[in-house]
Amino acid sequence: MQVLINFIAFQIGWLASVMGAARDLPWVGPVVFVAILLLHLRQAERPELEAGLVLACGVIGIWFDSILVSTGWVGYPSGQLSPYLAPYWIVTMWMLFATTLNRSLGWLRGRYALAAILGAISGPASYIAGQKLGGIEFYNYWMALALLAVGWAIVMPVLMLLAERLDGFGPAVSRAG
Repeated sequence: MQVLINFIAFQIGWLASVMGAARDLPWVGPVVFVAILLLHLRQAERPELEAGLVLACGVIGIWFDSILVSTGWVGYPSGQLSPYLAPYWIVTMWMLFATTLNRSLGWLRGRYALAAILGAISGPASYIAGQKLGGIEFYNYWMALALLAVGWAIVMPVLMLLAERLDGFGPAVSRAG
C-alpha cells in the first residue's frame, strides 16, 4: 500500500509542478513537494538518509537541467531565477523524484542496465509530457530528446546507486567492523 501511495503522491506532485509552471504559478509545485516530502520523511525509519537522498537529487537536478537551459536546448516559461539556471520548481521536481527511488522504484535496485534503459525512455517522455502541458519548451526538439535520453540513461543508474546508499526505509547497515 505504501508503494502505491508513493506512486500517487509523485504523480500529484509532478502534475502540480508542471501545471503550476505552465500557468505562471511556479511556486505551486514546490509547495506540494514540501507536503509530500514531510509525509515521506515521516514514514521513513531513518529520515536523515532519505533527506540526504532528496538533497543529492536536488543537486544533480539543478546541474542536469541547468546544462540543458544554459546550452539552449530547453527553456521554461516560469520560475527561473537566472537565464542560465534550471527553474526552482524543476529542482524540487527532481527532489520529489528522489522520494520514489526507495519506494515505488525500489524494484530497480541493483538493476543498473534496466535503470539506464528506463531512464533513456521515461526521462524524455516526462519532458515531452511537460512540454505538451506547457511547462517546458524545446528549442531543438530532436536534439534535446537525444540529449535527454543519453543524460537520463547515465543519471538513472547513478540515482539508484545513491538510493541504495541512502535508504531510509531498508534495514540499518552495520558500520562496525
